[in-house]
This record gives sequence, structure tokens and C-alpha cells, in this order.
Amino acid sequence: MREDLHPEDDSVPRVTYRDVLAVREFRTILAAHVLSVAGGVFAEISLAVLVFRQTGSALLTGLVFALGFLPYAAGAALLSGLADRYPPRRLLVACDLLCAACMALMAAPATPAAALFVLRFAVASVAPLFTGTRAASLADILRGDAYVLGRSLVRIVAQTSQIAGYGLGGLALVWLPPRAALCVAAGTFLGSALLLRLGTGDRPARASRAATRGTGATRRLLGDPRIRALLLMWWVPPMFFVVAEGAAAPFADAAGAGAAGFGLFLAAMPAGTVAGEVLAGTLLGPAARDRIALPLAAVSALPMTAFALRPALPAAVGLMLLTGVCAAYTLGMDRWFADAVPEGLRGRAMAVLGGGVMTLQGLGMAAGGAAADVLPPYAVIAAGGAIGTLSVLGVLRSVRATGTGRSYRPREEVTT
Repeated sequence: MREDLHPEDDSVPRVTYRDVLAVREFRTILAAHVLSVAGGVFAEISLAVLVFRQTGSALLTGLVFALGFLPYAAGAALLSGLADRYPPRRLLVACDLLCAACMALMAAPATPAAALFVLRFAVASVAPLFTGTRAASLADILRGDAYVLGRSLVRIVAQTSQIAGYGLGGLALVWLPPRAALCVAAGTFLGSALLLRLGTGDRPARASRAATRGTGATRRLLGDPRIRALLLMWWVPPMFFVVAEGAAAPFADAAGAGAAGFGLFLAAMPAGTVAGEVLAGTLLGPAARDRIALPLAAVSALPMTAFALRPALPAAVGLMLLTGVCAAYTLGMDRWFADAVPEGLRGRAMAVLGGGVMTLQGLGMAAGGAAADVLPPYAVIAAGGAIGTLSVLGVLRSVRATGTGRSYRPREEVTT
């Protein structure tokens, strides 16, 4: 199914965030999401401290964070089919229990450093399956624009929980030893599993095993021009946004910003993303969000090019805030992607989408850091913005070329 990129009007009653939060099952999923995101961040910080104390190696400590990105590609490729093959509640609970078990093993005093990395890899590998299953489940709970706002709330919670998780995690480690903190993280995943088990409906699998076995279903998704174009639209901009994060430490040093300035710079883009999501979700209707999606995506990386002027820290923070605000183009993309994907492949599609985003963000961040070792950080960030803008413009042509054939038609908005 294809979407007209210029929907008709906003004359239908507008769904609000309050309407979405009124759905009990969605509130349960959102609460579980808060627990799992905060627990994941808490575990990452605790594990990094534990590895550094055991090995004294900055490289191995950095690998803890890298393993948050690298296994996503393998997980999306090998496990994404399970998202449609098994009942979603069963999968979500199983993933949370697996993560809790891995963190409990990390906390065991007898666990060697090598095993810590294996367990970290396992936790990251199931993440695409979990996020894909959850995203597909939202489409069963919410309809029409309520689904778009539900996805928006999930992203808002993810960004704010990460910011809070890093801050609170660092403070907690002042009083808690890393292994005790890992036990706390395991507890958050157990809490998430309990919420999902008791607070969500038991729905059947979306497709048979035969229909989801092997890589044929993934090839079918990637072979569809519309789905492929939309996937690239999800993947490409964030890959260049995070170049600035990879170069953040050298930039803060060059700007004389210190640790506080470094943290402020890193927090700017997530804060802008939250602001953009809230503004677009609150002030704009579905048709307006569709109309601004592609123009907003086209300019999303442009603020980064202003780093060529070597801005001071306040201006640099403002530029990254603006980049984050422009990421509100994703509210238009949510509905287009959901409408383009066959229902029987929805879970796999969402897992592939999430796996691609995280993998390419990891590569973009690594590229930014590596480039900043040999080039001025201002130049690295500006180049990331320029190359990113050109790349996005190329993807936009494909999105426009595949985006005709259906006008916006409101559907039933919320199911309870």
C-alpha cells in the first residue's frame, strides 16, 4: 500500500497524546519500556566500570559501549523472523527474562571478563527482536494517528530515560559496587517482564513458520521499492547525526568546555529530539506532519554544517538542539512505513528497521571519532552534516518516487 505525500486535510478530530495514554495496554508497554531502557543504561555503565576495574584497559571498556551497537545487525538478520512467528507477548516476556538472566550472570563474582563480553553481546543481539515485536504490537493496540503518537511517545521515553539513566547510573555507582548495580538492572528487566505478562493481551502469531522461515521474507521486504526507500529514510539521517557525538570529546576539549560542557553537548541533540517530537505531535495534525516530513528530513543535517564556522559551546549546543528538533520528520514516516509493510511481516520489518538504525549509528559514531583523531573536530562535524545532507537528498528522491497512489484516509483511532 502506498501513501500520498500530501494528505487531504486536518478536518477530522485530532488524536492527542492524552488519548493515547488513556489506552491501558499502551500505558503498560510504555511503563515496561521505561524500566527496560533505564535498566539497560544502568547495566551498560555498571559493566563498563566493572570491566575497567578488572582489566585496566580503556579499549576493552570502550568495547562495552560498542557492543551496544555491533550485534544489532546480526540480531536483526538472524532473529527478526521470530517477531511474526510467535505470539508477541510470549516473545517480549522471554526477551526481558533473557536480559535479566544475563545481567544476573554478569553480577556473579565468578564470571570472568571474557564471559562479560559474551553476555553483553547476547543482550544486544535480542534487542532488535524485542523492539521489532513491541513496535509491531503497537499497531495492534493503536490505530491511525494514535499509532503515530504512540511510537512518538516510545521514542520520547527512550531519549529521556537514557539521559536520566546515565545521570542516575553514575550517581548510584558512587554508593553501589558495579555487581550490585547489575543486580538492580536485572531487577528492572524482571519488572518489565512482569508488566508485559500481566498487562498486555495474548495475541496470536502474525504469520506461520513457513511464511517467516529463512531470509526470503527479508529479501521480500528489501525488494519492495517503497519499503526499501522508507528504510533508507530511517537509516541514513541518524547515521550522520551521531558523527557529532563521535567527535564530541575532541570538540569539547578544543572548545575548552570541560566535562560539564561535554555532557551538555551530548545532551543537546536528544533534548532537541524530545522537543521536536512533542511540538509536532501536539501542534500538528496527521496531514500537516506528513507535509513537513520530507522537507524537514532534507534540512535535518544542515545545522551541523555551521560547525565549519567554529562555533563556541553555546552556539554549538544550539545547533545540535536544532538538529534534534528536525528529527521530528519521523512522525510522518511512522504511518507510511506501517502502511507499506504487509501485516504478516510487520514484526520482521520493525526489527530490520531498528537493527539498521542502531548498526549504522554505531558506524557513524565510530567514523566521527576516528576522523576527529586526525582532523579538527569542527571540520569532522561540518563534513558529516554536508555529506549527510547530500545523502538524504538522494534518498528523498526514492521516497517521492514511490509515494504516490493513496491519499490520507483516517481510520479508527484507538482501541481499548
